[in-house]
Amino acid sequence: MTDGAINLQDKLARFSEHWSPRVIAEMNDYQFKLVKLQGEFVWHSHADTDEVFIVLQGAMTLEFRDKAIPLAAGEMYVVPKGVEHRPVAGQECCVMLVEPRGVVNTGDAGGAYTAQNDVWV
Repeated sequence: MTDGAINLQDKLARFSEHWSPRVIAEMNDYQFKLVKLQGEFVWHSHADTDEVFIVLQGAMTLEFRDKAIPLAAGEMYVVPKGVEHRPVAGQECCVMLVEPRGVVNTGDAGGAYTAQNDVWV
């Protein structure tokens, strides 16, 4: 970890892959991750933790089985633990995730979108 300021735009410029979170900082057992979203992700849930989505650039929708929550830049939403959800972004969207270290991005679903964990940028 650096002892200087972390520039989010600089960190976002260092990768281009979608659905592949990159860790930029840790606080206690929590990680701050940047991710670029585009298209539809898999339906999944995280049985043991809430998940925070903070939209930095663009717009996205968090789909739930019974509703959809649109999010624009500057907005955030906390998905409660155990709740099945699917992030969707029509255009590229940049998001900060806040979640405990070791959380798998596809939760209980697995599959082709499962990203390597604990990758720092």
